Amino acid sequence: MRKGILSLTAAAAALALGLTACGGDSGQTTTSTSSATASAAKAGKIGVILPDSKSSARWETADRKYLQEAFQAAGVEYDIQNAQNDKTAFQTIADQMITNGATVLMIVNLDSGTGKTVIDKAKAQGVPTIDYDRLTLGGGAAYYVSFDNTKVGTLQGEGLSKCLTDKKADKPIVAYLNGSPTDNNATLFKDGYDGVLKPKFDAGEYVKGPDQAVPEWDNTQAGTIFEQMLTQEPKIAGVLAANDGLGNAAITVLKKNNLNGKVPVTGQDATVQGLQNILAGDQCMTVYKAVKKEADAAAKLAVALAKGEKPTAAASVKDPESGADVPAELMEPQAIYFDNVKDVVADGYVTKEELCTGDFAEKCTEAGIQ
Repeated sequence: MRKGILSLTAAAAALALGLTACGGDSGQTTTSTSSATASAAKAGKIGVILPDSKSSARWETADRKYLQEAFQAAGVEYDIQNAQNDKTAFQTIADQMITNGATVLMIVNLDSGTGKTVIDKAKAQGVPTIDYDRLTLGGGAAYYVSFDNTKVGTLQGEGLSKCLTDKKADKPIVAYLNGSPTDNNATLFKDGYDGVLKPKFDAGEYVKGPDQAVPEWDNTQAGTIFEQMLTQEPKIAGVLAANDGLGNAAITVLKKNNLNGKVPVTGQDATVQGLQNILAGDQCMTVYKAVKKEADAAAKLAVALAKGEKPTAAASVKDPESGADVPAELMEPQAIYFDNVKDVVADGYVTKEELCTGDFAEKCTEAGIQ
């Protein structure tokens, strides 16, 4: 993505002036404020902090867009900024948002420690918080909105198993490229796919290969890590990659070794790149998370809180650190293979125009994408 950096100071100034500032395609530290409406006068301002634009394209291409649309439809003031994986910036943005009148704070933490610091500060000033997508361990947010992340991992494990079966793999060596060790979601994903694959390792059906977490979901580091894995174990026959970015990093290395398409690779997020890798036959599956549903659920809670209401949530999750039950809204994920890539397009998450470019046009037709 192109870089377009707007300083935190400038962003704060833009917010104070009630302007909308744009940070370029990468969406780095930006501010968006809805127009004043009658209903906005009855509600406070909602602050949202996204984590980065590097680990996954979804934060800027999907979450920002859907949250903006939901807040605009509700007629509330809002401020959406991206911390770009900078923990200091994350805390500074939160402080600025509260200073500038945010009465609700929604965060995607960079790690639980940083997230808890922000939540504690918000609580001290009477500002309720929503953990969006990632649970802040020990944080005590008022609500948590995400997907069933253990189910995401289960779908990945089942997907890799299906793809290995399709290839008639015999005692395949399976490598793990796990998500960031500071992201509780990565732990839940692994719980899910371990639940599927560990019994196969224990039974001798599969062989456990290299298993490593990728710091901060960094795709460049993932490529280096996987290259080392393949050097250590050249007969890797399957890769459980925790998201599409990590999956693409593994695929890039496999291509160098003429192994792409021969070694099944999983993913998550149904990014354009991940879906194109599936169409090309280089990635066996991804997990589609309908971000619009997640954003709409989070926005609904945030708007209610901004109006001074105390909304109820459909479920709860237990914080493994504090033991507290956190009111939660959890969406259902969906496994995506070649034959149902069209579902992601039909849902409007990606467009045919951005997916079916160049050599992918023929593959899109073959996959039934209209």
